Amino acid sequence: MDLDTLHWLRLPDGQALLDELAQHDIRDATLLNELQRLRARYTPEQARAAVEQTMLRMRARVKFSHADVMFFTREALEQATAEPVARHRAGRIASHGMASVVDLGCGIGGDALALAAAGLRVTAIDRDPLRVALAQANAEALGLAERMTFVHADVVDAPPHADALFVDPARRSGGRRVFDVGQYQPPLDRVFAWGAQTPALCVKLAPGVPYEELAPPFAHEIECVSLHGELKETTLWCGPFAAVSHRATVLPSGANLATTPNMPGAPLAEPAAFLYEPDPAVIRAHLVAELAHELDAAQLDAQIAYLTSDQQIVTPFARAWRVLEWQPWQLKRLRARLRALDAGSVTVKKRGSPLDTDALARQLSGKGSRPLVVTLTRLQEQPIAIICEQIA
Repeated sequence: MDLDTLHWLRLPDGQALLDELAQHDIRDATLLNELQRLRARYTPEQARAAVEQTMLRMRARVKFSHADVMFFTREALEQATAEPVARHRAGRIASHGMASVVDLGCGIGGDALALAAAGLRVTAIDRDPLRVALAQANAEALGLAERMTFVHADVVDAPPHADALFVDPARRSGGRRVFDVGQYQPPLDRVFAWGAQTPALCVKLAPGVPYEELAPPFAHEIECVSLHGELKETTLWCGPFAAVSHRATVLPSGANLATTPNMPGAPLAEPAAFLYEPDPAVIRAHLVAELAHELDAAQLDAQIAYLTSDQQIVTPFARAWRVLEWQPWQLKRLRARLRALDAGSVTVKKRGSPLDTDALARQLSGKGSRPLVVTLTRLQEQPIAIICEQIA
């Protein structure tokens, strides 16, 4: 994809072709036949671009509710914030009464579009001219362009003035991921320097960024966000946005759990009637003790994030299973107990165990009628196996 190709796709001929292809079942297996069919009417470049755009739109449906009218490149789609995550962040920024925001590193516009939809005036900046053009095309497709200004620039000094600054640093170089925050583009120390001009600063970061590298010289909050149980990102909220030290937010519900000052560690106990697996956002935000307190639960091991309690409390912050029994890890004995429990398909989960869960699941699954879950973990540093069943 280049600027000329994007321009053609947005013209009536290009739009007509995209509308036509939207009715076709285009998959890798049918790709060559589709391209050959189209080349009778279009140039190879036009056919290839339209087919690729159609496939990207299908793939983008898991991230964007209006993917079928948007424009993407493969890499930009992979890096784009999923719409529910962007909408959550935009709502939080808007709730502070901000009127304008600069989105630095806007990509194809995932966050910028959500910010505009939340009612803010958005200046969207990117150093890649194609991504700026894609963001503008997407804004126009969604009817949000009137609230947005698009700028192709590589900001070295200070970004334009606004009430708030949202930064999504580039974390790839030469096609490879960059893990050193000093090698982000822009580097985090430069982003933090911008906080002197715009205290209301929000920075999108990778889920696993080391916390010790996040040390802006002003108040800040670390928020870990998951979507449908998958950890998506870490967000750094600075200045007036910072409310607590750490926060875990689970989407799509929007429920959040925050740091409680002077929270003691969870008590340790053997497996009780129910086993809880905290959401990855809770674990990443270091809020297992807070969740244990909320559930009146204990931890199996101080280094493992499984919780247990005598009663089930429905929570958006953890999955729960009913515990049937548990035992010190011993494969032969475990097999015998599963047969006695009429085990059929067995799912194996683990934390703190080196064993191959897929291979073990094949060994443990039986011919019975009862689907069961075996959790391999540690109880106060000793390996154990917990036999559980799903809760109806």
